[in-house]
Amino acid sequence: MFVKYVRERTDLFDGRPKRLLHVAPESHIAAILKGVPNIDYLSADLDSPHAMVKMDITQIEFPDNSFDIIYCSHVLEHVTEDRQAMREFRRVLKSDGWAILQVPITADITDEDPSVTDPDERLKRFGQHDHVRRYGPDYADRLAESGFDVTVDDWGSQLSPATVKKYGIAPEELIYFCRKG
Repeated sequence: MFVKYVRERTDLFDGRPKRLLHVAPESHIAAILKGVPNIDYLSADLDSPHAMVKMDITQIEFPDNSFDIIYCSHVLEHVTEDRQAMREFRRVLKSDGWAILQVPITADITDEDPSVTDPDERLKRFGQHDHVRRYGPDYADRLAESGFDVTVDDWGSQLSPATVKKYGIAPEELIYFCRKG
């Protein structure tokens, strides 16, 4: 989904040099991005040995304005201080850059409670033992509060059924496309 989206809706593959930060890299996406000559690709993760660098996204050890593009999918629901991570993403994003910051939207409104630490309770309340919250549509507001201009793109719903099937796209999944505010 990500690669098809960025091919159709962004400047990622326009041939101009770009520095890209890929958080919690998915191997199939990493393989594609590493092969693009104009992309200076960096993958990062707190725990995964598959990432190029170890990184805590609440304390990114890169200077301001370091990246043209940031892609982070299904990570923030695991991060206790998600708003701090969002502010860090904004800080290291170049002024003319963009980020796609995806999370599962599974609630009517974001539900979080830092006192819930038991994995079984997290599973019941947040849908997974290592999640610390369940996001709702107000996720876009959290991004905006962190300084992003957010476009919530319902791109998948605009695709033909054949395209949805071919690429395994969830047509109801929204894309959270962010620029520095």
